Amino acid sequence: MLTTSVDGLVNWARRSSLWPLTFGLACCAIEMMATGAAKYDLDRLGVIFRATPRQSDVMIVAGTVSRKMAPVVRKVYVQMPEPKWVIAMGSCATSGGIFDTYATVQGVDEIVPVDFYIPGCPPRPESLLDAIVALQQQIKTEKILRK
Repeated sequence: MLTTSVDGLVNWARRSSLWPLTFGLACCAIEMMATGAAKYDLDRLGVIFRATPRQSDVMIVAGTVSRKMAPVVRKVYVQMPEPKWVIAMGSCATSGGIFDTYATVQGVDEIVPVDFYIPGCPPRPESLLDAIVALQQQIKTEKILRK
């Protein structure tokens, strides 16, 4: 009973204060910025963009990841504190998009573990909102304390 209450309190705090790291690499970054603007207003969900990985718990990879950028994406992911989640936004981040070349990573999940995939080229801001709400629902059910 007590662990359930503690889990609920901690998960409520976590899901009500997500701090994503903006890792905009291409066109999808414009849609990510639109999601944070006044019309969609991520602040009402407790989502506030951070500029440093040490303050972030969600990394939104939006756009094409090149082979030269892959070590940077991995390094930023490693610098984020636990617990951390990754959202791959757009066709390029999820599957490489139309760029099937030697210089392009065919999905960011080759570099870091991805929790949510948002398809589209570019995906609408509503899709990012849906993914964030789904992430909040996932966090709500996580177990913190072991029995």
